[in-house]
Amino acid sequence: MNDGKTNVALVTGASSGIGLEYARQLAAKGYAVAAVSNEGEKVREVCSRLSAETGVPLFPVYLDLARPEAARELYELCKRNGWEVEILVNNAGIFFFNDLTGVEDSRIVTMLRLHVETLTLLCRYFGEAMRKRGHGYILNMSSMSAWMPFPGIAVYAATKSYLKTLSLALRNELHDAGVVVTVVCPGAVATDLYNLSRKLQRLALRLGIMMTPERLARKGLRAMFRRRRSIVPGLLNRLLIVLLFLVPDRLTRLIKRKAKFYRYGK
Repeated sequence: MNDGKTNVALVTGASSGIGLEYARQLAAKGYAVAAVSNEGEKVREVCSRLSAETGVPLFPVYLDLARPEAARELYELCKRNGWEVEILVNNAGIFFFNDLTGVEDSRIVTMLRLHVETLTLLCRYFGEAMRKRGHGYILNMSSMSAWMPFPGIAVYAATKSYLKTLSLALRNELHDAGVVVTVVCPGAVATDLYNLSRKLQRLALRLGIMMTPERLARKGLRAMFRRRRSIVPGLLNRLLIVLLFLVPDRLTRLIKRKAKFYRYGK
């Protein structure tokens, strides 16, 4: 406690997957955690369970971050509750695989708001507060897809590229104020984001194509606390990024035509 305020780590998308692991590992390090999710019952259960496991307070926040007013509402909520955000983990996001022209407008808007609008405003509001205090950490979750303009993930890849660029620029803007900004660019992670069966996830983990949320969160937090600017977890992923620049467009189009998982429509 400090002047009636509680130092917290704020984690978005914290009710499952990678966000849940960030919340769990930060709580295990002794941080009080404000866990944000659009799944109210689930995030309350997560906070109750993790608080019992770790002995530190976890505060469930039920909020749809795809709403235009969400970033400001979350910032004001933290102020009202006396939560001084020492660590901001921007993890909330969605994924869909389809051509841009085959996607419902609402899904595109939701992705743009989650990955671009809300995230940028959260960095702006909490980043300003951290700058005034002279310390703080911001961890943004981008993706390897920031280097992958592959058909079917046009919007996802574009938003993650924006997020990566924003993070690197913001890092330099806040550096002299003592605020650390780190961007994490993982490959595939064994969560339900991609709608893969458990069997396929286990196979991908054995082959090294996927990473567990636990391992990814551990690597992300380690990079942040070591004040690193960015991280691409996994040697295979770092090699793949280099190889992607060698893939010609005609091969990309051929893969799209032949891939059985590729689909058109909604």
